[in-house]
Amino acid sequence: MGADNMTDRWTDLLDCLVLKPVGDQAYEGRSQQLPYHRLYGGQLLAQFVQAACLTAPGKAVKSLHTVFVREGSSEEPVRYTTDCPHQGRSFATVRLEAAQGHRTVAVATASMHTWEDGPDRQTAAPLPDLPGPEHALSLDLLPFQARSHADLDAPAVGPPTLDLWLRTPPVAPELGPALLAYATDLTLIGTALRPVDGLSQRDAGGAFASAVTSHTVWFHRPLRTDDWLLLRQRSPLAAHGRAYGLGDVLSRQGALAAAFTQEALLRFRD
Repeated sequence: MGADNMTDRWTDLLDCLVLKPVGDQAYEGRSQQLPYHRLYGGQLLAQFVQAACLTAPGKAVKSLHTVFVREGSSEEPVRYTTDCPHQGRSFATVRLEAAQGHRTVAVATASMHTWEDGPDRQTAAPLPDLPGPEHALSLDLLPFQARSHADLDAPAVGPPTLDLWLRTPPVAPELGPALLAYATDLTLIGTALRPVDGLSQRDAGGAFASAVTSHTVWFHRPLRTDDWLLLRQRSPLAAHGRAYGLGDVLSRQGALAAAFTQEALLRFRD
């Protein structure tokens, strides 16, 4: 992806994160202009985060649980309707629905929390070294800097794991959760395909059909996306037409900042 194109995609993504009120606890976000045949699920995840924060101001998203109901269109804006069945001093729960016209494309529940002080402990494997610039990746739907020793577009057999380093341009820290949620949707299907000889994520729509069916992100600590983050991913299972994957998100200083899981349709064609 060229520098100008990367800048355009980044500006387009930031613009999509600005939701406008369109009614009582309802918001609308425009869809990204991407070379993609359907609405990218990461856009929905990011806009769900933004809509949840607007519905429960003063609290941060602790977790986001999303079910993708049907394929959406990148040619239409998305309307988000929300309600808040619980709003306490420390916690809140927000239910969200994303629709285009009269069609629901995704539903989600966001658990909200006010950050608190307390004991701080984690167990995580040490960070590998950040790969050098020669390991830069160009990910079409992701206008971030990306580096990895593995290439999900290569049809070579490998383990169903991926260490993916990401960094955005400078950005306000309050956009970190939405931007991270956006990024976590992209590469778990490709990670699940790594053990399959002769196939890569580039073969989607040809040798196999794929679509994310559900996705969950947990936010453990405040985070920034404009410093390097490691998405440490693995896919322990692909069976019965579905693939399952999960990942941890660590800061460059080794802090476990978030985690995510995903189930996807993965249907191979004869």
